[in-house]
This record gives sequence, C-alpha cells and structure tokens, in this order.
Amino acid sequence: MRIGKERLRKVLALIAEMFPEAKGELDWETPFQLLIAVILSAQTTDKAVNKVTPALWAKYPEIEDLASANVTDVENCLRTIG
Repeated sequence: MRIGKERLRKVLALIAEMFPEAKGELDWETPFQLLIAVILSAQTTDKAVNKVTPALWAKYPEIEDLASANVTDVENCLRTIG
C-alpha cells in the first residue's frame, strides 16, 4: 500500500499535534548514525546504546568504514550491550 505525500504530511502533523513533547533519546548526528543506533536500541536501552556509540562513530565515522570493518572488531565495540 502506498501513501501519498499529502496524506503522509497530514499523518505526521497529527502525530506532532498529539505528542508535542516527543523526543528521541538516542544521540546521533547523521542519518547513518541514527539507523545504527535504532537497530542497536531494539536489543537494549537507548541509554546503553548512547554509551557505546561514541567509540563506534570514532572508529567507523562513515558507513563505508563500518561496512568494511572486521566483524570481531565491531563486536568488541558493542560487547557491553550484548
């Protein structure tokens, strides 16, 4: 099912009206960082994700860096969150 742009705008406006104080707790600066943080937060708390992501972003600042990273190295960065 596709939703038109106008209908999407109306839905988003309604959500913003219903939840004016809504705010995400994840720390991020780029869409790439948000995507990874959201994926990680599905398995733990946002607070825990925010503790490990600064080191992850420092080591893998771009999506290409993470994509080409050694899996064990990435696992070691994330070990404390399971």
